[in-house]
Amino acid sequence: MNKVQIAVLGVTVVAFGAAYVLFNSSSPPPPVVHAVQAPKVETDEVLVAAQDIPMGAEVGDVSIAWQVWPKAAISEYMIVKSSGPHVMEDVKGSLTREAFLRGEPMRRDKLVKGGNSGFMSAILPSGMRAVAIKIDNAGDAYAGGFILPNDRVDVITIFHDDEATKARGVAVIGARTILANVRVLAIGQNVQEENGKKVVIGANATLELDPTQAEMIILAQQAGNANLHLVLRSLADSSGPAETVGENNTGGADNLTIVRYGAPQTATR
Repeated sequence: MNKVQIAVLGVTVVAFGAAYVLFNSSSPPPPVVHAVQAPKVETDEVLVAAQDIPMGAEVGDVSIAWQVWPKAAISEYMIVKSSGPHVMEDVKGSLTREAFLRGEPMRRDKLVKGGNSGFMSAILPSGMRAVAIKIDNAGDAYAGGFILPNDRVDVITIFHDDEATKARGVAVIGARTILANVRVLAIGQNVQEENGKKVVIGANATLELDPTQAEMIILAQQAGNANLHLVLRSLADSSGPAETVGENNTGGADNLTIVRYGAPQTATR
């Protein structure tokens, strides 16, 4: 092998080696990414609270605003911009039946145009009545003063059973729940919590009742031997409407408390 052949072979070996090193050290080509277009979501604008709005407040310019909302998540009670050119103007001046948090959608069923009427008549649902009953100055001792507006309570009547007292010769006291799951509209003059207060003081409670229940409560208050007390219900047991669960009379209690020399004893009629 002559010098020329050796030189050509050497150049070939060097070139092959360089190509091998370059091939193995280079990064693989990037994968091909195919762009996937996200499905288009249809939207509308929903009227929401621009700030926290307490119950009974008048809706004004600074308290509401439009916010983009998916159409699929819009309920029939929400107020949408596409429903008319004067939607916001129609809402302004309404009173809130319940409190709204900032960003919460405004709902038609929670707004009412009060006109020249009082606030309480404006927030009452159609067919319902507001009835005040007397409680003690601590907001009703049997709930430790923690009964607040919008809470749900049971109404218990406590009475002296005159017939049983005569028959037994001792004082007989009966207790019966006559209404259950009643909504408290106000305690005293307070219709909502203010400044973070957790205990509302008042000498009376205003309840939301239907006409028949209103008659029952008024009759119970007028009865000379009966008085009413509120019992606070758990939030977990507060769904659904108010119920009439007992009659307003002085002889219907099955379990009686007989007081002998200041010591109460339970007896069955």
